[in-house]
Amino acid sequence: MKNKVDILGVSISNITMREATQKVKEFVKTDSFHSVYTPNPEFVMLAQDDEAFRKILNEADLVVPDGIGVVIGSKIKKTPLPERVPGYDLAQNTMKEAVKEGYKYYFFGGKPGVAEEAAVKMRETYPGIQIVGTRNGYFKPEDEAEIIADINASGANILFVCLGAPKQEKWIEANKHLMPHIRVAMGLGGSLDGMAGRVKRAPMIYQKLGLEWFYRLLKEPTRFKRMLVLPKFLVKVIFS
Repeated sequence: MKNKVDILGVSISNITMREATQKVKEFVKTDSFHSVYTPNPEFVMLAQDDEAFRKILNEADLVVPDGIGVVIGSKIKKTPLPERVPGYDLAQNTMKEAVKEGYKYYFFGGKPGVAEEAAVKMRETYPGIQIVGTRNGYFKPEDEAEIIADINASGANILFVCLGAPKQEKWIEANKHLMPHIRVAMGLGGSLDGMAGRVKRAPMIYQKLGLEWFYRLLKEPTRFKRMLVLPKFLVKVIFS
């Protein structure tokens, strides 16, 4: 089995959810920094025209197939990925083991108040979990040194960066050398909104059928234009 599957020039880890959760556990036990990214078709299409973003994804330590479209694309290319590995669920799976494994989290991103709300909800969901710092995702370049200093002072070893792609991945890449205590940095898009309860996830039946994107479209019709990237992605995969 190949360790990576190439989808339009983006290398996706050929991995299951259980294996990805184990990988994070292994990363935290090391003495070095590891990046974890969660591309869907929109990421892959962005990477077509953004060489720097594509390079960041391809050099990451773990790149899991967040979107069902990526899994479908792998099947079209006859190199099937075993399953979808949503970033939100991967984050939750790490938190289930957080107390036992000694994980300490810093939540970075979202609108003002969201990261704090997410921390409150996750402490209720996982009693004993250590969420040692939060910061919203609204900042100017001159604020970055203060943000990094706060992350370092917190003692966190897992950092959730939720700024949206490709901003979050580029931020992690630019600043990873400044965060000596972080062992895992995950780019997680809008996950903090979900953790805070501001955005509801699709019912489980939609998730199991790979139709979470359709549920979100029903709830937010304004996303229609963004959703057009999926058929464009699949056509590009077929003819690549």
